[in-house]
Amino acid sequence: MLIAGFPAGPWGTNCYVAATGPGSECVVIDPGKDAAAGVSEVVREHRLKPVAVLVTHGHVDHMWCVAPVAGTYDATAWIHPADRHLLADPMTGLSPETTQMLLGGKYEFAEPDDVRELVDLQELELAGLRFVVDHAPGHTQGSVTFRSPYEREDISEVMFSGDLLFAGSIGRTDLPGGDHPTMLRSLREKVLTLADDVVVLPGHGEQTSIGRERATNPYLLDLQSSADTARVTRGL
Repeated sequence: MLIAGFPAGPWGTNCYVAATGPGSECVVIDPGKDAAAGVSEVVREHRLKPVAVLVTHGHVDHMWCVAPVAGTYDATAWIHPADRHLLADPMTGLSPETTQMLLGGKYEFAEPDDVRELVDLQELELAGLRFVVDHAPGHTQGSVTFRSPYEREDISEVMFSGDLLFAGSIGRTDLPGGDHPTMLRSLREKVLTLADDVVVLPGHGEQTSIGRERATNPYLLDLQSSADTARVTRGL
């Protein structure tokens, strides 16, 4: 499996290109602002053909270039229905500070020609790769992660986590559509249930693993401590 990732735009959002290998079809995950040029470079270097654009959530730093990338390569865009409206109107998902920062320019957004909606636990077969969709709301109502099998003895899967989970942290929940209790439930049900050897490719920052985050991430440690306390209380 070939995975090329690079940070793009003022928010340093990680965009990923995944394929079975050079000279094949590929999938683009989260092409944010200024990501189109990076995608083009990866595609050219590895002789790839994008057939799908996967969107972990509808925030503008993750979907800015979805329509341009999908249009350039005649690719299908995939997004959860709860965030689909953000493809055409991303400003409704921004903080007032970010909106103010962007008001200096004129920006027009529109859905790509071919948009399909994701559902929880859906299995996608794209570009010769298999992705399992996990609906994980909290950062946004339509946040999802994508897990794909990885053929190495020490890595069972890779997970494109979007803004659900970072190395040492989690996504913020104070933006429109965010909800902290819902985020904690998603972490408990969609992250802590995974194997330690799953590699996490987040929307921002360095890659990590479920095992590393289970052992060091303060948010996951707190969730595990609360669960242990609840089990002890029920046993009394």
